[in-house]
Amino acid sequence: MTIPLQARLDGGGTPEMTDWYLKSETGPLRDVLLGPAETFRWLGEENAQWSSLVRDTLRRGHRFDKQVAMRQHREMVDAYKDAGVTCHFLPFDEQVPYQIYARDSSFMTPYGAVICQLANPRRRGEYASVLRFYLENNIPIYDMVSAGNFEGGDFNIIRPGVALVGYTDHRSERVAAEQVANWFLAEGWEIKFAPIDSFYVHIDLMVCMLNEHCAAVCLETTDDEIVDWLKSLGIEIIPASFKETMALGCNVVALGNDKVLSTSTAANLNRDMRAAGFEVYDPDMSMFTQAGGGVHCMCQPLRRDAT
Repeated sequence: MTIPLQARLDGGGTPEMTDWYLKSETGPLRDVLLGPAETFRWLGEENAQWSSLVRDTLRRGHRFDKQVAMRQHREMVDAYKDAGVTCHFLPFDEQVPYQIYARDSSFMTPYGAVICQLANPRRRGEYASVLRFYLENNIPIYDMVSAGNFEGGDFNIIRPGVALVGYTDHRSERVAAEQVANWFLAEGWEIKFAPIDSFYVHIDLMVCMLNEHCAAVCLETTDDEIVDWLKSLGIEIIPASFKETMALGCNVVALGNDKVLSTSTAANLNRDMRAAGFEVYDPDMSMFTQAGGGVHCMCQPLRRDAT
């Protein structure tokens, strides 16, 4: 029986997409979904309980500048275009200014999109825009998280058929992480759970793939068991410092062909990635990182070439 808004087959064996293709976080990126900068603004105290990064911004007395945010967003979009990526945008909705962080409300899989359940009540309406986007672009809905809160930054594809699934029991809850993991275990995936402290928000603040054999990892915050697991997969690690990680410096996007989208605040990581042979785009994204999300949080890859 076909279930509306559920391409997932119970017990596994879900057919992979053909019009769209995404099996990894490292293949050459062709299409990406971004949020609209025009409706972005800081929620401030309303968002502080959901992000240690926002609490730090408020303590430091930083102020939001709309024009700076618009300029920084354009620079990020220009970097994508320079790398040959087609940018798609969620529709304007003044009621959900944080849909700029397009990774939170959904995540893509080889079988279609998973619609997430956001922890912050002020953000739960984001599912509507993203659901409309997928349906209007003939992208299947693999399934919708129902067991509890789970956000897209905690589903981290390491390589085809292998994923790191994080949870804090704050932004993403264990019960929902297990629901998601069980779907992919049934499809034959290898799943590694990454329970983390809520201070670190999502696992993609600490672990981001750069290419199929290399990852940026904050060794000071990532559990040794996770680091050892990554190494057992033959993945080389370029370390990100704690200071850079807490400024969203490790939250980078693999563009494919050894190109990476980073930010200007990750100066040491950027230097080390370049030394390892990566071409690095590093725009200033402070208006967005100070609100709690980096460039990886801001993007939802839709299509990548096979590697």
